[in-house]
Amino acid sequence: MNTTDALLDQRGLSKLKWRCRRGLLENDLLIEKFFIRHEATLTVRQAKGLNDLMNLADNDLLDLLLKRKEPSQFSDAIAGASASTPEALEILNLLRPVATCPGPATVLM
Repeated sequence: MNTTDALLDQRGLSKLKWRCRRGLLENDLLIEKFFIRHEATLTVRQAKGLNDLMNLADNDLLDLLLKRKEPSQFSDAIAGASASTPEALEILNLLRPVATCPGPATVLM
């Protein structure tokens, strides 16, 4: 098995969670939901992708998470490169909230 496909150990997970603390509450909430869903299956490769995304400024990260921007749209080449690694793109797809469709419309008469 490739070492990047190995599960992240507890120490690595703890360090990663600390690294992922952000200044914007919105980012923290989305990252917290990510960890609730994926921490048990997080691989070393995915941890690298999350670390790549944590190199972004809070507002840039939020723009990515809310799909207001894609990594290729950053004017800052360093931010764009950090958010465009294959690992970062994989994690970005897991981090982005899934749009929920409302139930059937109720007609009131």
